[in-house]
Amino acid sequence: MSGSVTLRVALGEYDSGWHDPESSLRGAEAVVERAAAGGARLVVLPEMTTTGFTMDVAQATPLDDGHAGRLAAIAARHGVWLVASVAATERSAGTTRAVNAAIAADPRGEIRAVYRKQKLFAFAGEHEHYLPGEEPVIVGIEGVRVALFVCYDLRFPELFRAVARDVDAFVLVANWPAARRAHWDTLTRARAIENQAFMVAVNRVGRAGGIDYDGGSVAYDPWGDRLAEHRRAPGDPAIVALDAARVAEVRKKYPFLEDIGTPQRA
Repeated sequence: MSGSVTLRVALGEYDSGWHDPESSLRGAEAVVERAAAGGARLVVLPEMTTTGFTMDVAQATPLDDGHAGRLAAIAARHGVWLVASVAATERSAGTTRAVNAAIAADPRGEIRAVYRKQKLFAFAGEHEHYLPGEEPVIVGIEGVRVALFVCYDLRFPELFRAVARDVDAFVLVANWPAARRAHWDTLTRARAIENQAFMVAVNRVGRAGGIDYDGGSVAYDPWGDRLAEHRRAPGDPAIVALDAARVAEVRKKYPFLEDIGTPQRA
């Protein structure tokens, strides 16, 4: 279990636009700049940060360069960690595939982890355009163990439970529609409570592809207490502190995770 380590995280909610990477990258840089000035060490941006949640794979750029590289460069310019998601292409077994990938870039601009969204949103046809990831990804960020997730993953608690014992925090990036906001509010808190881990969930605002988004970016502690909800102007990120010792404290006092898979006898 991690020791007493605190990580300041910015909920980088903003209008990431639609099929306009240059505008979105300018918006992302403004958010990161404000967050860094406020003392954040990790900035989290919405899903498909540079394009909006698109099924047009022509918008995707190479994972080892392209938009992912430009987001990593923003992290380097401001000396922070950055988690964001991109529509990306990558070579696999001699073929090119498209993925919805969350990246974690360090303050030097190096991409330290890539998580490929495991649960594709078939309701919108995402599975017809992108290939799913096959495994979770955990990255150490300044002493805090963080698992990365993307949007629709939120509806599948087994993905979070699979890594719960090995993490201090979940970070989820999303383009979650306003029409299903009540589900977002319930599920983000549930993932924190049932896994006794911090939950940081960052959504977008604005309108894209004919869909309205109303944010609701939020962070909860391992007991399910709300640390912050993004109630500021878009682009002005709320900042929360994740204390790894709080995870250890809750799990020691209430060792619920130890009962996973344990037969219960009368």
